[in-house]
Amino acid sequence: MVEHLYAHIPFCPKVCPYCSFYKEASDRNKTRAYLDAMLREAELWGDRLQPRTIFFGGGTPTALSTSQLDYLISGLRERMDFSRLEEFTIEMNPATVSLEKASRLRELGVNRVSMGVQSWDPGLLETLGRVHSKDQALRSYAILREAGFRNINLDFIFGIPGQTVDQWVDTLRQTIALQPQHISSYCLTYEEDTEYFLRLGRGEFSQDPEVDAALFELTMETLEGAGYAQYEISNYARAGRECRHNLAYWLGADYIGLGPSAFSTFGGERWKNVSDTSDYVARVNAGVTRADFVEPVDAATRQAEVVAFSLRTSRGVDVSLVPEEKTSELAALGYLTRCGDRWLLTRKGRMVADELAGQLIE
Repeated sequence: MVEHLYAHIPFCPKVCPYCSFYKEASDRNKTRAYLDAMLREAELWGDRLQPRTIFFGGGTPTALSTSQLDYLISGLRERMDFSRLEEFTIEMNPATVSLEKASRLRELGVNRVSMGVQSWDPGLLETLGRVHSKDQALRSYAILREAGFRNINLDFIFGIPGQTVDQWVDTLRQTIALQPQHISSYCLTYEEDTEYFLRLGRGEFSQDPEVDAALFELTMETLEGAGYAQYEISNYARAGRECRHNLAYWLGADYIGLGPSAFSTFGGERWKNVSDTSDYVARVNAGVTRADFVEPVDAATRQAEVVAFSLRTSRGVDVSLVPEEKTSELAALGYLTRCGDRWLLTRKGRMVADELAGQLIE
């Protein structure tokens, strides 16, 4: 039985220059065929899929119209058992929020929203190529509250080209004042196949790891001081408001991904659907594999992944899963601390979490 479902909605009102996720401009001619294909893919799982968590990501899921979202979610409800569903998250762009859409999503069972604000600074929003303004994001947040959402995450980016410490401090303060239940804060990364990666290579942008580290440390201090627990390196939440879906990933649970480019892990295998909406639809309709690669996930691979991802969380990693000689050395250097039968990252360790994970699983 699989308890975690991801659905990838590839459509966006605009393709942001820093985003590396599979996406494409909204196209009404493709949408209905895509929705039907996703529902057919869901049917293939039958009673093996009984979700406790669902996450609609993208792309921009709310680039779909209210009626299209209704069609998709109602169709999923007809094809699988939602009786154990605890958390249903949908990602939103502030430019795609309306009271009608938000209210209907609540009626359909969505109980958590993750809205990508990224910055409250107008100039930085322009740098990022966002289609929304600060005022629009504030209005959208108010609409979500009016529609009855009591579990909202706001996404932000630091390390944006030209961003100052004062601008980041101001973003954090304005966010805290809104009192969302969850805040995600990511350092900008220059991913291949993005406009930002090309501009970095041309010397138009530059990276400063020391500044990024200072902004990260400032984020931890500010948000934890405001009552948001850092339960994962980039994620902060009020008590009991951690994202259950993402925690399932990080702690090694199986999950199913529907839609183009979606990953799945089940039955000792991991696969990824083709990253092309038209090809995905054609494959589903023809009854052939949607995957463009499949790989085995044996016990050793799964253990290494559990170590790497759980180390990033506040739950830490079980002492039995990591070599004692390595953890003792890292603890002596101030990167790890032991709590019962778990190793946890210290504040110093959180600054270099990926490097530490690499040392523990090599």
